[in-house]
Amino acid sequence: MQKGRVIQSTGSWYLVDTGEEIVESRLPGRFRLDEKEVTNPVTVGDHVEISVNEDGTGNIEHIDTRENYITRQATHGKRGEQILVSNLDQACVVQSIKKPRLKEGFIDRFLVTCEAYEVKPVIIINKMDLAKQGGKEFAQELKVLYTGLGYTVLLTSIEDSNSLEALKELLKDKTSAFIGPSGVGKTSLINAVDPNYTLKTGEISDFSNKGKHTTTFAQLIPLSFGGYIADTPGIREFGLVNIEPWELSLFFPEMLEPREHCKFHNCTHNHEPKCGVAEAFENGEIATSRYQSYLNMLDSL
Repeated sequence: MQKGRVIQSTGSWYLVDTGEEIVESRLPGRFRLDEKEVTNPVTVGDHVEISVNEDGTGNIEHIDTRENYITRQATHGKRGEQILVSNLDQACVVQSIKKPRLKEGFIDRFLVTCEAYEVKPVIIINKMDLAKQGGKEFAQELKVLYTGLGYTVLLTSIEDSNSLEALKELLKDKTSAFIGPSGVGKTSLINAVDPNYTLKTGEISDFSNKGKHTTTFAQLIPLSFGGYIADTPGIREFGLVNIEPWELSLFFPEMLEPREHCKFHNCTHNHEPKCGVAEAFENGEIATSRYQSYLNMLDSL
């Protein structure tokens, strides 16, 4: 048996890095039967044990318990959840200021998932070179908002060496993931901070103004300056998993103190009387965009 880490998943095969070699491995059917509510029992970032066959391929025999992971609701009509990447030091949600336009709701859903699954989140607002004055001011406002809540925020552009240096410093010697919609520049940023890699990137479709899917499977990429970055397929939706309506506000830092003043212990901060969170919002202590995101998530749950 050899220990290793899953660095790539194509759905049927997994590349496992043992430190000495990379072994193309399969997953026995029993794991798929055990994980009925998970669409992918093995994910990029998992630490595993493999047995090696005579032809050099491997079988995954054991999956170590994950320290943490990023998950979302399964798509395309499937039940359960899809685990995107595991065992992270930090997860970076990447949004572009335009082409495609930034979605605050996506950022907030991502942050809730990170809070729920104990992953340190980072917010990256990319393509700042495309922003006009109004866009730059909007990005700065978001940076002030989220920094005030305790989150790390970077404004980046592949044309701005200072922002790339800051990103490189953030990624150095850590296992990180880039997660966001197609077309926001995740792969371009990786290529820019580490020229040793020339990953395939795609153009934005002029017709739909949405990114074309260019990363078709997750992969864990070693960085030349230390650390790993997980490049994940572009995702348009980020559905929450295993979060009850009454506990959603636990994952909004600005709601933790106000919710202590609610009359009902299971208050959803939507319609109940004597609600501390609603009062804090009315007093301007909770940003309108954040409270609206909360209500939208509550509705989806």
